[in-house]
Amino acid sequence: MATAAAAATRRSVFLGVDVGTGSARAGLFDEEGKLLGSASSPIQIWKEGDCVEQSSTDIWHAICAAVKAACSLANITGEDVSGIGFAATCSLVAVDADGSPVTVSWSGDSRRNIIVWMDHRAIKQAKKINSSNFPVLQYCGGAVSPEMQPPKLLWVKENLRESWSLVFRWMDLSDWLSYRATGDDTRSLCTTVCKWTYLGHAHMQQCEKDSRDMEACGWDDDFLEEIGLADLVDGHHAKIGRSVAFPGHPLGTGLTPVAAKELGLRAGTPVGTSLIDAHAGGVGVIESVPDSETEDKENDKEAICHRMVLVCGTSTCHMAVAQSKLFIPGVWGPFWSAMVPEYWLTEGGQSATGALLDHVIENHVASPLLANRAASQSVSVFELLNKMLESLKHDLNTPFLAALTESIHVLPDFHGNRSPLADPQAKGVICGLTLDSSEKRLALLYLATVQSLAYGTRHIVEHCNAHGHKIDTLLACGGLAKNPLFLQEHADIIGCPIILPRESESVLLGAAILGAVAAKKYSSLREAMKAMNAAGLVIHPSNDPRIKKYHDAKYRIFRELYEQQLAQRSIMADALA
Repeated sequence: MATAAAAATRRSVFLGVDVGTGSARAGLFDEEGKLLGSASSPIQIWKEGDCVEQSSTDIWHAICAAVKAACSLANITGEDVSGIGFAATCSLVAVDADGSPVTVSWSGDSRRNIIVWMDHRAIKQAKKINSSNFPVLQYCGGAVSPEMQPPKLLWVKENLRESWSLVFRWMDLSDWLSYRATGDDTRSLCTTVCKWTYLGHAHMQQCEKDSRDMEACGWDDDFLEEIGLADLVDGHHAKIGRSVAFPGHPLGTGLTPVAAKELGLRAGTPVGTSLIDAHAGGVGVIESVPDSETEDKENDKEAICHRMVLVCGTSTCHMAVAQSKLFIPGVWGPFWSAMVPEYWLTEGGQSATGALLDHVIENHVASPLLANRAASQSVSVFELLNKMLESLKHDLNTPFLAALTESIHVLPDFHGNRSPLADPQAKGVICGLTLDSSEKRLALLYLATVQSLAYGTRHIVEHCNAHGHKIDTLLACGGLAKNPLFLQEHADIIGCPIILPRESESVLLGAAILGAVAAKKYSSLREAMKAMNAAGLVIHPSNDPRIKKYHDAKYRIFRELYEQQLAQRSIMADALA
């Protein structure tokens, strides 16, 4: 074991850091993208109604703990790490001129200086922005989401005037991490383009190979002024980003001595411009295709455009790229160079997937019993439910597992619909409830919820393909991609094969790839992806025509559930008018 680790240290080692909703994680990879060791550390979160907040100080401490633990587990010293990349949720960080936290919380607690990605306090502000019909909105599916930064910024300006005047830098969390590590506040084309309405295609004349900090010429000042954020234009956009760079571009002079000491690494270690966590998952997985699929260069340029990456965790992001810009109503993008440099990114999403499955299970009366049984058998609740469904199929003599839910239909919009309906006010629906509160009934509800998430993804894929995409292959990563039932239902319902990457920690790998590019191990992000991505298991859709017919019928009901909700909303609005 020690000999293998010693051999690993003679190769280049790259560190990826990923800050998710509940933890900070660190992973070390070799130049072929093989995981050498990883560790995680929990982070604090405050939830009060629509407000969800975190602390940048707490997150940095958690990162330092995770990095040291990962190095220790992999038997690698800080000196061995050749490059670092950061990925994080698209949460909004507020700091003052000294880099100290500024509160974004009604509580006034200065630790709480991050509005978390899932926070929905700014629904009113998002509506106001969307009523402006500014051309810039075409590049985010026609409307900003309350999960994007402009509505959140406007909310702070309208509600927390003192904080608004104190903030010196507003940053996406992953940009703040690379700034904290290097002292360079250059922003990523990923964060700014995807979450701040920055127009990345202002840089189309500049290519990734001429990597450098680029003056931020993609802000739409008229838009910022129109929506009430004119003060962010001041000082060449100093508070929101004067310069931007392609993901993986080396920042400053690498790790500062202070950050290096805190992380247990070497000062000057190259740090790459960051990515949002889902986009890092895309970078860590989109080239994970069997070798037979990568042929000549022209085909290769087009082949990547037939794939969609599902980054499935608390929520799910659906990432696809194209060589030309495709405007798709209700789907975010087209975002130029926001994931793969020089390609246009389309980004669909479901706001609650893993979170929804947890919610459905934990709020059922049979949940404590189920959790105890799972613990006593040393399996996860999901493994136990999957086993129960196999038994039910056998006991009820059902023709195929999916048919167990013929009388239960779920609309999974419990936290609104991000894509393709772009309706943050959409609500969840469960149709087919009875007085049965047994574990078996919970298993059926769980299956129907998994299927509903897959119908949601089918809706996104069909909608994208109807607007010019050519998606015929899915690649999946994240926590839910470890659930075989979730994967098989998605393959059957969408009718596409699903490729899993060799390494399950795709977001960490995507972040580490940024470090490899910053360290000049590879000349471009695409070259690094090809070298460090690799395919694992492939899940094929069933070829049983009965299963296709069944899911087509359930999908029709799924689509009708939302139409019925709209009609009901209208009836009630009339009643209250």
